[in-house]
Amino acid sequence: MLALRPVERALWGAQRPVTPWITVGVCRVALPLLGLRLERRGRPMRAQGAMVANHASWADIFALNACAPLYFVAKAEVAGMPGIGWLARATGTEFILRERRTARAQRAALAARLRLGHRLMFFPEGTSTDGRRVLPFVPTLFDALFDDGLEGLHIQPVTLAWHAPEGQPDSFYGWWGEMDFGPHLLRVLAAPGRGRVEVIWHPPVPVEEHADRKALARRLEGEVRAGLEAALSPSPR
Repeated sequence: MLALRPVERALWGAQRPVTPWITVGVCRVALPLLGLRLERRGRPMRAQGAMVANHASWADIFALNACAPLYFVAKAEVAGMPGIGWLARATGTEFILRERRTARAQRAALAARLRLGHRLMFFPEGTSTDGRRVLPFVPTLFDALFDDGLEGLHIQPVTLAWHAPEGQPDSFYGWWGEMDFGPHLLRVLAAPGRGRVEVIWHPPVPVEEHADRKALARRLEGEVRAGLEAALSPSPR
């Protein structure tokens, strides 16, 4: 990716028609190495816009990237994390600060990415969980979708349902609170048996059908939560 990016930038500027597929390939290889089976339901949208998903773990990044080229929106703190921050920057992650003084500039930056045709992936809960629930979505993250000059945008809700290896607790893949990355990664790698992750791509939602960001956030939250409850239900699908 580092070798191709300068050539890609010279030919296509801020667009990235080639290098995101390297990320897709790497993540597809990484999942079996992590002892995970990927199950996909539905398909990523082709329309211009963004995607949102529930957030359980650092492993969400691998599962989502293995399905399609996309660009994550992450907290600014991620940029400074050893290893992870470097990878996030290299793959085109957009970092945001949770401060009012930067809100206008960040809205403009996200809108610019959308105009380029980049499909941005948000985690609107604002934090990760144990993977068994969906927290309320933060509406402010959807500001850029209502930017002047952006028309015909869609946003696709995505549900991630993690299923632990046999004999492990249901929250095995969840990474939240004060849990350290290193020990959690080693626990996943050392687990006997294989787990699996379902990535459920729900139908895209037209942004223009919603009066404001709060209405949009409520609808997307409901879609993602319903998908998780169905996926984790003990009854047959």
